[in-house]
Amino acid sequence: MFVMWAYSKVFLATFYNLRGRLHQTWVVPRFGFQYFLPFAAEGINNQIEQAILRADKLGVKVISLAALNKNEALNGGGTLFVNKHPNLKVRVVHGNTLTAAVILKEIPENVSEVFLTGATSKLGRVIALYLCRRQVRVLMLTMSTERFQKIQKEAPVEYKKYLVQITKYQAAKNCKAWIVGKWITPREQSYAPKGTHFHQFVVPPILAFRRDCTYGDLAAMRLPEDVQGVSSCEYTMERGVVHACHAGGVVHSLEGWTHHEVGAIDVHRIDLVWDAAMKHGFKPVSFLKKTD
Repeated sequence: MFVMWAYSKVFLATFYNLRGRLHQTWVVPRFGFQYFLPFAAEGINNQIEQAILRADKLGVKVISLAALNKNEALNGGGTLFVNKHPNLKVRVVHGNTLTAAVILKEIPENVSEVFLTGATSKLGRVIALYLCRRQVRVLMLTMSTERFQKIQKEAPVEYKKYLVQITKYQAAKNCKAWIVGKWITPREQSYAPKGTHFHQFVVPPILAFRRDCTYGDLAAMRLPEDVQGVSSCEYTMERGVVHACHAGGVVHSLEGWTHHEVGAIDVHRIDLVWDAAMKHGFKPVSFLKKTD
């Protein structure tokens, strides 16, 4: 670990081919905990920046930041690099638009109320704004009235009433749809009523503590059937399945989109990105499990 920290640069780990395009996974030589060390942030961003510039020089079309490399506190979800290098030809993508889409499409149409933790995060914000437009009441767990009101102001006037700030888990004791974006303990889970389904976008996933409840997986998608050369597994998932943000970068490439996908998620692009993923043959893993 110390040798990598001192000397290593971003390196190639795996690759596969899809419809004439080469897709590679480059690894930043850092461990997860190092992303949360304040003094390590500059070095990590330098590694990511050099990878982006290298990709730009090689003629790469899209580079997905992935995992903690797109952390909002680290580099603003990639905005740091796009602002610093305005003439980049490579498109920088965090892929979280598709992550949000996968989570939202899991929620049944007949749900009228959800409880949301991590409510003011990048994903939490856009999930709340999307659901309120569906006239779903969103109980947003946050102690910050300022951050809540900032999100509420983004909602159309007629839908603001569907966003509700709460500060205690007990307020969700009658809500059976929990969307978890911040790790919760078994005790906090105990406030959920029997039959609750825990949707989640938190890493690592929460513990499946309640036997009388169900738990969703992290947002993931199966690559199209014509993918070639997949020789490894991503994280703990089966071969050919990738995180939704990974799939988001692939869709960005297949569609030939020319914009950067960095910073805040555009709520108006969620359905567009979802439809594009469906068109190219991606399949959400959670949907597969429901039908298998």
